[in-house]
Amino acid sequence: MANLSFEEMWEKIMACDSSYDGLFYTAVKTTKIYCRPSCRSRKPKKINVDFYETITEAIEAGFRACKRCQPDTGLSPQMELVTGVKSFLLMHYKKPLILQDIADHAGVSPFYLERQFKQATSDTPRTYLEKVRVDKAVHLLKHSSLTNLEICYEAGFQSTSNFYKVFRTMMNCSPNEYRRLR
Repeated sequence: MANLSFEEMWEKIMACDSSYDGLFYTAVKTTKIYCRPSCRSRKPKKINVDFYETITEAIEAGFRACKRCQPDTGLSPQMELVTGVKSFLLMHYKKPLILQDIADHAGVSPFYLERQFKQATSDTPRTYLEKVRVDKAVHLLKHSSLTNLEICYEAGFQSTSNFYKVFRTMMNCSPNEYRRLR
């Protein structure tokens, strides 16, 4: 089973290690439920656990899918949330968004959204939005003759000072220097 011993798989489920999702499934004999290794549900006793390589094996053994981690769906609930938020940010990068707006769209609390997004991407939603905006600005600097002020607003920044600050932080140069170098 993925070249992992029982003990190694046990350690992975105790650590809720999402990098092993899909490689094996944990089945709890007492509840008749199977989960992903990353499931955050209460951990079972070690003697009550079996491991299966595929969902089909777990189902054939009489187990049903966990409602919390939803191992029978393609993506984990966390990745579905993150993918949905990324899509929302790409579609609405020009709008003056705050974390509450993004969380309202996702249907979760701002704290939960930020924690899950950062865990999955190593960025906060705000940082990801700034990266999207800088990418748009870079594209416009390369392929248009718009002024920096026009690019600032076209890329979704609400103020020129924030545009210059974020651009310099991410690109290690000002928009003017970037345009000259390219």
